[in-house]
Amino acid sequence: MIAGGCRCGAVRYTLAMDDLPAVYCCHCRDCQTGSGSAFAEQAPVREAALAIVEGEVVDFTLPTSNGAISRHFACGICHTRLYNVNSGRPGLAIVRAGTLDRSDEPSPRLHIWTSRKQPWIVIADDVPQWPESAPMAEFAALLFPREAAE
Repeated sequence: MIAGGCRCGAVRYTLAMDDLPAVYCCHCRDCQTGSGSAFAEQAPVREAALAIVEGEVVDFTLPTSNGAISRHFACGICHTRLYNVNSGRPGLAIVRAGTLDRSDEPSPRLHIWTSRKQPWIVIADDVPQWPESAPMAEFAALLFPREAAE
């Protein structure tokens, strides 16, 4: 079981997984603005594996550029954004990797929207990157290698 939570500790969640999820970094302007940083580090997980086990979350919706609706979940006290779901990707939750208790362990498997990355960010040559979104098959294969092999 993997655990995580918000900054103030009021909200705790678990992921019904044996291993930490794979993470990726998105450098698009929306992620920069939404995270208040140079990029967002995110961990896609099956929505059914995610459970809020303590505290109350609040949610808000944002439209996406492709017409989907993105629903974001945050702590009602400190407003740490914990995860989001998107109507264009049913069954998938995108966990904010920094909210994982073991957030220092995973290394990003890929970077997207590098055309928008801050110029001082250096990405290792052996980490796949795309100037915009990655092709879905490649994205999924890098983040869910076990499923791609099946």
